[in-house]
Amino acid sequence: MAQDPEANQEQPAPEGEMDGSHNLDLVPVYSSQTIDAEPEADVIRGVLEASGIPSVLVGGSQVPSLGVEVQVPRARLEEAERVIADAEAAGPEAAAEAEAASEEGQ
Repeated sequence: MAQDPEANQEQPAPEGEMDGSHNLDLVPVYSSQTIDAEPEADVIRGVLEASGIPSVLVGGSQVPSLGVEVQVPRARLEEAERVIADAEAAGPEAAAEAEAASEEGQ
Protein backbone atom coordinates (compact mmCIF):
# COMPACT_ATOMS: atom_id res chain seq x y z
CA MET A 1 0.00 0.00 0.00
CA ALA A 2 1.19 3.46 -0.82
CA GLN A 3 1.15 5.97 1.98
CA ASP A 4 -0.41 9.33 1.58
CA PRO A 5 2.45 11.83 2.06
CA GLU A 6 0.00 14.48 3.27
CA ALA A 7 -1.39 12.21 6.00
CA ASN A 8 1.73 12.67 8.12
CA GLN A 9 1.69 16.45 7.87
CA GLU A 10 0.27 18.43 10.75
CA GLN A 11 -3.16 19.83 10.13
CA PRO A 12 -3.64 23.53 10.76
CA ALA A 13 -5.46 24.44 13.95
CA PRO A 14 -9.16 25.15 13.53
CA GLU A 15 -9.92 28.76 12.79
CA GLY A 16 -9.79 30.91 15.91
CA GLU A 17 -7.73 28.59 18.11
CA MET A 18 -4.39 30.17 17.34
CA ASP A 19 -5.51 33.77 17.48
CA GLY A 20 -7.85 33.53 20.48
CA SER A 21 -10.95 34.52 18.54
CA HIS A 22 -12.81 31.59 20.13
CA ASN A 23 -12.92 33.86 23.18
CA LEU A 24 -15.26 36.05 21.16
CA ASP A 25 -17.77 33.22 20.72
CA LEU A 26 -21.05 34.07 22.38
CA VAL A 27 -22.13 31.94 25.33
CA PRO A 28 -25.28 32.21 27.44
CA VAL A 29 -25.05 34.03 30.75
CA TYR A 30 -28.83 33.94 31.31
CA SER A 31 -31.46 31.58 29.96
CA SER A 32 -35.13 31.20 30.83
CA GLN A 33 -38.43 30.01 29.42
CA THR A 34 -40.67 31.66 32.00
CA ILE A 35 -43.36 34.17 31.13
CA ASP A 36 -41.32 37.08 32.53
CA ALA A 37 -38.05 35.98 30.92
CA GLU A 38 -37.90 38.70 28.27
CA PRO A 39 -38.24 41.69 30.64
CA GLU A 40 -35.72 40.09 32.99
CA ALA A 41 -33.32 39.51 30.09
CA ASP A 42 -33.70 43.18 29.10
CA VAL A 43 -32.74 44.24 32.64
CA ILE A 44 -29.73 41.91 32.60
CA ARG A 45 -28.62 43.29 29.24
CA GLY A 46 -28.91 46.81 30.63
CA VAL A 47 -26.76 45.93 33.64
CA LEU A 48 -24.15 44.29 31.41
CA GLU A 49 -24.09 47.15 28.91
CA ALA A 50 -23.77 49.68 31.76
CA SER A 51 -20.72 47.73 32.90
CA GLY A 52 -19.19 47.79 29.42
CA ILE A 53 -19.89 44.12 28.67
CA PRO A 54 -21.37 43.57 25.20
CA SER A 55 -24.38 41.27 25.12
CA VAL A 56 -26.97 39.91 22.72
CA LEU A 57 -30.58 38.96 23.38
CA VAL A 58 -31.55 35.71 21.64
CA GLY A 59 -35.14 34.55 21.37
CA GLY A 60 -37.89 36.55 22.89
CA SER A 61 -41.17 37.74 21.48
CA GLN A 62 -40.58 36.31 18.00
CA VAL A 63 -40.60 32.71 19.30
CA PRO A 64 -41.66 32.88 22.96
CA SER A 65 -41.95 29.13 23.36
CA LEU A 66 -38.18 28.78 22.86
CA GLY A 67 -37.35 31.08 25.74
CA VAL A 68 -34.81 33.85 25.99
CA GLU A 69 -31.05 33.93 26.36
CA VAL A 70 -28.61 36.73 27.03
CA GLN A 71 -25.25 35.89 25.50
CA VAL A 72 -21.84 37.45 26.11
CA PRO A 73 -18.37 36.85 24.65
CA ARG A 74 -16.79 33.74 26.19
CA ALA A 75 -13.84 35.79 27.47
CA ARG A 76 -16.21 38.04 29.46
CA LEU A 77 -18.45 35.29 30.92
CA GLU A 78 -16.99 35.29 34.44
CA GLU A 79 -17.05 39.08 34.58
CA ALA A 80 -20.67 39.10 33.37
CA GLU A 81 -21.69 36.53 35.99
CA ARG A 82 -20.03 38.63 38.70
CA VAL A 83 -21.73 41.84 37.51
CA ILE A 84 -25.14 40.12 37.48
CA ALA A 85 -24.58 38.66 40.96
CA ASP A 86 -23.52 42.07 42.29
CA ALA A 87 -26.62 43.70 40.77
CA GLU A 88 -28.90 41.05 42.28
CA ALA A 89 -27.27 41.50 45.68
CA ALA A 90 -27.63 45.28 45.51
CA GLY A 91 -31.35 45.02 44.73
CA PRO A 92 -33.67 47.08 42.54
CA GLU A 93 -33.08 50.33 44.45
CA ALA A 94 -29.41 50.33 43.49
CA ALA A 95 -30.31 49.65 39.86
CA ALA A 96 -32.66 52.63 39.80
CA GLU A 97 -30.01 54.86 41.40
CA ALA A 98 -27.37 53.71 38.91
CA GLU A 99 -29.70 54.34 35.97
CA ALA A 100 -30.54 57.82 37.25
CA ALA A 101 -26.84 58.60 37.72
CA SER A 102 -25.99 57.42 34.21
CA GLU A 103 -28.78 59.56 32.72
CA GLU A 104 -27.48 62.62 34.57
CA GLY A 105 -24.00 62.07 33.16
CA GLN A 106 -25.18 62.09 29.54
